[in-house]
Amino acid sequence: MYLAIRSDKSEAEIYLLNSDGSIVKQKVWEAARTLARDLPGEIDDLLNQNYDDLDGVMVYKGPGSFTGLRIGITVANAIAYAKGLNIVATSGDDWLHQGADKLRAGINDQIALPEYGAAPHITPAKK
Repeated sequence: MYLAIRSDKSEAEIYLLNSDGSIVKQKVWEAARTLARDLPGEIDDLLNQNYDDLDGVMVYKGPGSFTGLRIGITVANAIAYAKGLNIVATSGDDWLHQGADKLRAGINDQIALPEYGAAPHITPAKK
């Protein structure tokens, strides 16, 4: 089974897929400003707290919300690292199928990195 996370917009998406890329379970919800608080619990619920069934993790890498992508990608990286799983970062309309294909082929990005689509708007230091 593969876990997939998309957090580039206010509506968060998580999926559990078979190795052929077919969706077994999914959860889509309006996360907005509660993504960091809610995402780990939603993943626990989706997996019924059984992470041992996972064979890989895929995550949508962007472009999209700076904060949303950071949260989703950080959670995906943490799960993959903690469980010793392959992780891939994909984008585009068929990101789920791309991710499943990469994981099935044994590809491992080792660390998923975001693509924001623009430079982040960071407030400069006052001093």
